Amino acid sequence: MNWRRLLGALALGLIANGAHAQQTSANVSKDGKDQKVVVEGKPAETPASPIPDSSTDHVLTLSGQRLAYTAVAGTITVGSSDSLDAMLGLDGKLLPNSGMNPPDAAKPEDSPATSQMFYTAYFKKDAAPGSRPVMFLYNGGPGSATMWLHMGSFGPRRVVVPDTEHKTAAPYSIVDNQFSLLDVTDLVFIDAPGTGFSRLLGKDKEKAFWGTDQDAHAFERFIRRFLTKYDRWNSPKYLFGESYGTPRSAVLSADLQNVDLNGIVLLSAILSFDNSIDGPRWNPGVDQAYAIGLPSFAATAFYHHKLPNQPAALAPFLKEVETFAMGEYMTAMLQGSELPAAQRQAIAEKLHTYTGLPVAYILKDNLRVDGGQFAKELQDSEGVTTGRLDARYKGPDLNPMSETSEYDPQSNAISSAYTTAINQYLRMELKYGRNETYKPGAYTDANFSWDLRHQAPGGPPVGQGESGTNVMPDLAFTMKSNSNMRVMLAGGYFDLATPYYEGFYEMHHLPIPQKLQSNISYHYYEAGHMVYVNEGVLAKFHDDIAAFVRGTETGK
Repeated sequence: MNWRRLLGALALGLIANGAHAQQTSANVSKDGKDQKVVVEGKPAETPASPIPDSSTDHVLTLSGQRLAYTAVAGTITVGSSDSLDAMLGLDGKLLPNSGMNPPDAAKPEDSPATSQMFYTAYFKKDAAPGSRPVMFLYNGGPGSATMWLHMGSFGPRRVVVPDTEHKTAAPYSIVDNQFSLLDVTDLVFIDAPGTGFSRLLGKDKEKAFWGTDQDAHAFERFIRRFLTKYDRWNSPKYLFGESYGTPRSAVLSADLQNVDLNGIVLLSAILSFDNSIDGPRWNPGVDQAYAIGLPSFAATAFYHHKLPNQPAALAPFLKEVETFAMGEYMTAMLQGSELPAAQRQAIAEKLHTYTGLPVAYILKDNLRVDGGQFAKELQDSEGVTTGRLDARYKGPDLNPMSETSEYDPQSNAISSAYTTAINQYLRMELKYGRNETYKPGAYTDANFSWDLRHQAPGGPPVGQGESGTNVMPDLAFTMKSNSNMRVMLAGGYFDLATPYYEGFYEMHHLPIPQKLQSNISYHYYEAGHMVYVNEGVLAKFHDDIAAFVRGTETGK
């Protein structure tokens, strides 16, 4: 399957909601000040006029302590260029002194491209905003809304799903989140342009926002506007990206010129797409993806007891596999057709020992099995497909004769719960978007296409570089520009989408001085791509990030 479609499996489909009259408390800007207003039975706004922000007050008990907080759900409009963005007020309208003509209401499609970016911010009450950390969180895709992190990880409310199982249909349980990060930092969950309640407007709007560099610039402009709107310029600042959110974080961090970050959390990372285990067959001669993916194959075979000799413990077994992957295995692949037959046979037998796949199958695929093939073949004799985003999940084959997996059992198991939760929670508890459509992803949009071209800091112009998309130079640029900034890398052993060793490999190949390697910390969990689906792992993940924030919020 196409890698983008696979990454998008988490967020397929649009959820439409009927129009209902409502009464909503909201904060709107008037004469530069926030005022409380009541909107009664108001029809859906035109796309050019964002619906008012909604501000609600709540209380959460964490570790026996009462934590009062305010939730703000709303949009911030960003321009598709720096010059346009500078001409927009915080209300999304052209400033009176902009020198630009207001868009023609009769032809809004001819106005300059903008995006109304939806966010949900959580602010601890009675805290000094200038010193309180603020963390910006987002999922990836590209083209996914941030309902996964929002309703599954560190927001004050989360949806409960059984680990490794497909829960029976609704009703789903939405509970207070005992693992929320509100105890250490304010939180801002952001939906990418064209997803969730975020909307694209104007001429060539998709081209203006759907691409590696275009997307990162949109998030950069959003963050700058957010810091201004809420007077948070002097707060410790953090980025948290998951999956495609990790390359977004790398590019975004470099784009945030003169905004020093205290830290970046990379969950389930991929910074160089040459390292993707989804489709290395279309990139022959670049073999490291197979080596990087091997430890996750081994972890999965260990979990499902498919190894010919089951090791006693996972961690030491994976260290052995990593050594083999970067040594004998990589050396063998580098020889290409010159690899002696006897050595080829020996490598295949070793791969069988580490993956449980038949030797004949491995030889037939020239020692190079990609992620989709592994997910289909590991439990093929039982008519079972192994999960991709979380290999602990499994489900019946859609087509017993297919060469690769045709769906992701984990996505099927949890997507309905998360989609239901975000729609219920935003509308009923945060009083936002009653008459709006929340888009889990942009994938079903007829115009959806992602421009993967990228210009690294100081690199060749877009379209003139000869390598694949690689944002490692961007993260390296940020780390060298701000040598106090820290990076926390996190991943799940059972992730076949962005194998955990991929992030490790990339961090150790960043073009940075050796001494800056000590600014990177590594955290791995017995979970998949979305490590927080496992409640026990979520508790540990919270503690690890809390320690990371507390250790970096002074900027030292």
